[in-house]
Amino acid sequence: MELFQYEYMIRAMIVGLVLSIVIPAMGVVIVNRRLAMIGDALSHVSLAGVMFGLLVGINPILGAIITCAVAALSMEWIRRRFPSYGEISTAVIMSTGVGLASILSGFVEGGANFESFLFGTIVAITDFEFYMILAVSAAVVLFLLLNYRKLLYLSFDSISARLAGIRGDRLSGLFVLLTGLTVAISARTVGVLIISSLLVLPVSCALQLELSYKKTHVASVLFGILFTEGGLILSYYLGLKPGGSIVLLGVVTLIVLLVKKQLAGAEK
Repeated sequence: MELFQYEYMIRAMIVGLVLSIVIPAMGVVIVNRRLAMIGDALSHVSLAGVMFGLLVGINPILGAIITCAVAALSMEWIRRRFPSYGEISTAVIMSTGVGLASILSGFVEGGANFESFLFGTIVAITDFEFYMILAVSAAVVLFLLLNYRKLLYLSFDSISARLAGIRGDRLSGLFVLLTGLTVAISARTVGVLIISSLLVLPVSCALQLELSYKKTHVASVLFGILFTEGGLILSYYLGLKPGGSIVLLGVVTLIVLLVKKQLAGAEK
């Protein structure tokens, strides 16, 4: 294929493949724990971190990592203060992210550079960002594999998890922290306004297939690969934004699955 003649497209496809494995795998846990809005909250915080990085002259992704790590830990701290109203932590962090992003945006010069983080420029990532994505993604995959059963318990029955000796607060805190890091490293590639969609859309499609928990994980990753790699190919040949192409491909797939399921139900 023509696009594989260019090194930047090969790198984009590699990064897309890695993220399309990591993000949906985390998304399964997020969706089952009713935390779908956490991606939106952390993406707004990462946007503030990007602006902070641009202002102080460090790599914007490093700025996003720092702010997302602080936000993730803060989110868990707030959630523990309001155990019966867990969604408050998400709302507070999102509000903080929006506020900081709004204030810092007034000091950022260079709209084009800033826009690349809003909508993603996966074909323009630096060597530093490329290797950082690989390192963080490897850590996330290792965490998910080592804690697969614990996260399964925690996702569906936190009380049983506690009785089984699983330290839910520590595990949940570490999971949210890694989610924040995943959102941060995806800022340049997918875009901060789009990353939450990639956390939810592949999982939403997989849930329509009504599979087991393990198979839902596999299906979510496969849908993530389809959306990411397919979106990159479409963006290359049609001259579209990669991030938008990835998300819209996911939305169209979800609509098709929903309609198909509805028609199948009507025939019974």
